[in-house]
Amino acid sequence: MSKEQSAQSFLDPLVDLAHAAGQAILTIYQQDRLAVEKKADDSPVTAADLESQRVIVEGLGVLAPEIPVLAEESAAAPWTERRDWDRFWLVDPLDGTREFLARNGEFTVNIALIEDGLPTAGVVLAPALDRAWIGARDAGAFEIEGDARRPIEAKGTGAAEPTIMVSRSHAGEKVERYLGRLGAHQRLPMGSSIKLCLVATGEADLYPRLNPTRMWDTAAGHAVLLAAGGDIIIARAEGVDGAGEPLRYYREELLNPGFVAYGTSGPPAVL
Repeated sequence: MSKEQSAQSFLDPLVDLAHAAGQAILTIYQQDRLAVEKKADDSPVTAADLESQRVIVEGLGVLAPEIPVLAEESAAAPWTERRDWDRFWLVDPLDGTREFLARNGEFTVNIALIEDGLPTAGVVLAPALDRAWIGARDAGAFEIEGDARRPIEAKGTGAAEPTIMVSRSHAGEKVERYLGRLGAHQRLPMGSSIKLCLVATGEADLYPRLNPTRMWDTAAGHAVLLAAGGDIIIARAEGVDGAGEPLRYYREELLNPGFVAYGTSGPPAVL
């Protein structure tokens, strides 16, 4: 496939690839014991993370060998190399490893295409829930549940008290302070990039995340959200460069700044 191929033309092959990775994860998920190791940053990694990544990286190499891959469980290419990438894959082979270990089903396979810093195509698959969310520039966004595919729009709940996605495992004091400034609201705890996808479907209004994530954690869900009419903005509360600007992926730092994801009504007044 050529470099000129449109982002939307990758969607169906990426869905197939995500399902292959998801099946590899579920094979391990169904085992009686789940072995876990700790990475250098003290985050957990399992055989499922590694096997899913193997499936995805090999598949992307066949699908588009000219497009480089940045994936969580591989050594990241240095910025001196990445700064010349105008198009690359950004992969989290198993987002929500803590949810995987807790066996609550709230973990995902994330594959995104980044073009000039913008996530232009993305697939988020929750294999244990048999749900997927996909989106691409100029193609719209869709939820897939079983064999059914339906268009989605990040129009929000329309409720007097907005529904706010919060991390099941990584909320933190900064988010609590932020939520205290929002006024009356409903909270919906969830693991992994499913949170971004529920903003994309309109089941939630906002998702603030003010503690660390990495680019591969958000890119695929961000692509779905963009295709559904929403976006992610850097939180002003963080006091970082670019505060108040859209989150993008052409940068040396792999860590994301704190952010707020929102729908078609635009960014919230409270950032």
